[in-house]
Amino acid sequence: MKADELYARLSEDFEIEKYEDAWGPFLEVGEFINPAFKERWIGAMLDNADVIEKVYTAVFPDTPVLDRLLGSNETDILLFSHHAMGYDPTLEGFPFYNIPADYLKRLKERRISFYVSHIPLDKNGPYSTSVNLAKALELRVVGEFCEYLGCKVGVICETRYTRPADLALDVKKSIGHDVRVRQYGGDIIEKGRVGFAAGGGCIDFVARELLALGLNTLLTGCTRPILSFEPNMEFHRIAEANGINLIGATHYSTEKYACMAMTGYFRELGLEAEFVEGTPCMEDM
Repeated sequence: MKADELYARLSEDFEIEKYEDAWGPFLEVGEFINPAFKERWIGAMLDNADVIEKVYTAVFPDTPVLDRLLGSNETDILLFSHHAMGYDPTLEGFPFYNIPADYLKRLKERRISFYVSHIPLDKNGPYSTSVNLAKALELRVVGEFCEYLGCKVGVICETRYTRPADLALDVKKSIGHDVRVRQYGGDIIEKGRVGFAAGGGCIDFVARELLALGLNTLLTGCTRPILSFEPNMEFHRIAEANGINLIGATHYSTEKYACMAMTGYFRELGLEAEFVEGTPCMEDM
């Protein structure tokens, strides 16, 4: 498939013209970055191939993911990622890192393009992060919340569990690794409903929306207090003062199901597609 035709289709299907992301201040923009990407910080960040033969999807363009692609003999492929930068929560301050320059050079030489869809993939819909997390846990979505950069990115789910700890055990079983419960509130899931905000949902406005909805339990990825990020610290203050329970399951594991679902999207376009597994960072919790 011609690359420009694929990008046009993604732009139309995910309404990219409606949104502008916030990668600009953090990306090191050099000779390899597609100039058009800087208009919205969404789309083809590396436009290295005229034709796309296969698509790989990933949550982050971490160096092990790039090594997986570069270690093959493939050319004329696309890496579709939810994020524009690699992720490492152990870094001081901002937990993302730029793709190293030598990798950018090798990707260009191998005709491997790189497409970024952050906000459009978070926006609630059939391929979105929170919706597909709910599907993976087999929970019914009954509403949405969490207004972020012009769209709703969180969902409200019904659960058969009455206690946060029991729901957490089910989450652990489904995603395949430990989760963390920060029980700021009581031992009952109010209204039998839980807010899902995949990724980094511990931000102050999310707590306020939960309170307004009468919900006291949130499932998200990153739940540890981050002293250098005031909106996160305010979330924890609001949660503790008002009894909002947190279940943390890592940034990666709460968002990977959307990237897995995107392989189906590309296959429907007639392209071979494969999800590249990453590694959950337990420090998120």
